[in-house]
Amino acid sequence: MHGPASSGWLLVALCAVTGAYCLLRMRSGAEGERGTAGGEALMGFGMAGMAVPAAVFTPPAWAWPAYAVVFGAAGLHALWAARSGAHHLHHLVGAGAMVYMSLVMAGSPAHAHGGGGSGIPLLTGALLLYFAGYVLLAGVRLVPVAAVAGSGGAGAAGWGDRPELARACRLSMGMAMVAMLLTV
Repeated sequence: MHGPASSGWLLVALCAVTGAYCLLRMRSGAEGERGTAGGEALMGFGMAGMAVPAAVFTPPAWAWPAYAVVFGAAGLHALWAARSGAHHLHHLVGAGAMVYMSLVMAGSPAHAHGGGGSGIPLLTGALLLYFAGYVLLAGVRLVPVAAVAGSGGAGAAGWGDRPELARACRLSMGMAMVAMLLTV
């Protein structure tokens, strides 16, 4: 689902580290934060799996429909959870984008990575616009949180409870999604 192997490995590393941090965030004391972190960990690891360079590993034919089912279920969960918070709508869009990319990969010749141009241009463009906007908004939101956190009192928060790190993870996953959608 990408071009050169080096950029693919960087994308894998970014998504895997983000997923691992989200697993740490699941240890948070707030139940709502644990659920959000779990969904983001699934997204991070799923994106890491999709980004593995094809020269290293070409998934079997059943992998792409399996991705579609897993992220379809995650999308339904996000839709259900959206009753209590707007951020779950972002998870719904993200899960939908993963289902879309999985279906595009399943339909590409020999299930090869990086076929390019095999998606629906209007849908791909809409998703790119959404995630590019999300990245810009997440970047803007990150700046004030980092400034406030650096002013003192943040030392008591554990790694899983630091809002600036959670926002940085969301920013990195948004950038990774843009990178993946550019190859569809």
